[in-house]
Amino acid sequence: MGGDDFLQLVLSRQSDRVFDKNRLVELEKIERLVEAARLAPSACNAQPWRFVVVTDPELVEQIGQAAASFGMNKFAKDAPLHILIVEESANFTSFIGGKVKEKHFPLIDIGIAAAHLTLAAESEGLGSCILGWFDEKRIKQLVGIPASKRLILDILIGYPLKEKRKKSRKAKEKVVTFNRY
Repeated sequence: MGGDDFLQLVLSRQSDRVFDKNRLVELEKIERLVEAARLAPSACNAQPWRFVVVTDPELVEQIGQAAASFGMNKFAKDAPLHILIVEESANFTSFIGGKVKEKHFPLIDIGIAAAHLTLAAESEGLGSCILGWFDEKRIKQLVGIPASKRLILDILIGYPLKEKRKKSRKAKEKVVTFNRY
């Protein structure tokens, strides 16, 4: 894949909120998505994540309802696949480095893994939407995530039903400088 191909992939990836709830995502595609996320870089190679792939239709429905709680993310009920990202313990080096630099590296690492996952979904012809607002306690109960763990993201995956939108981003001059702030 050339640079132009990758930029086109990035340009075409969007947060999809309308999925074909009757079209399931094929297992081989799911495996490629989680492999892309698993291979993401992380501080000190800590890999502070666990990916919980929710495919069981009844559980998908319950997770969708929990993600659509509090009046938010009503579209989550129609997603045929949820990939939950749980924060796991960082390794000692990442933990100490984070303390010294006052940065919580696992959250950064999980963001990178989510980017890998959603770009992989786009390359497979799938839509995705990253959710951080959901009923964490309910979802943890539904899939058996220990109470002591943090469920950071719910990534909805499915076949999108709406056309691509034009990306709205700040002008390059407002966000990019060379050599100086």
